[in-house]
Amino acid sequence: MHIVKKIEIIANSFELGKILDSLDKSGVHGHIVIRNVEGKGLRGTTEDLDMTMLDNVYIIAFCTPELIKPAIENLRPLLNKFGGTCYVSDVMEIRSVKCVASL
Repeated sequence: MHIVKKIEIIANSFELGKILDSLDKSGVHGHIVIRNVEGKGLRGTTEDLDMTMLDNVYIIAFCTPELIKPAIENLRPLLNKFGGTCYVSDVMEIRSVKCVASL
């Protein structure tokens, strides 16, 4: 087990490509994208046509602690310009490399 950083981003789906490019340029190459995310924020819930056409996405990425600063520096201008939220937390990675099956 070792500590890694978990990056969670909730943003408009229209900006997904830019956000993923930003993560990739920062050295964070793996991610998970969950589309059509709903929820309630400070502005409440919205159900108008514009919001349903531009659904939110939830992006999860993990990286080493050394990569978090360049990742945030690259993400911050996008989130400031287009909106969205980003959370960073410490998590433990458990990597199982032993194979229990035998051929």
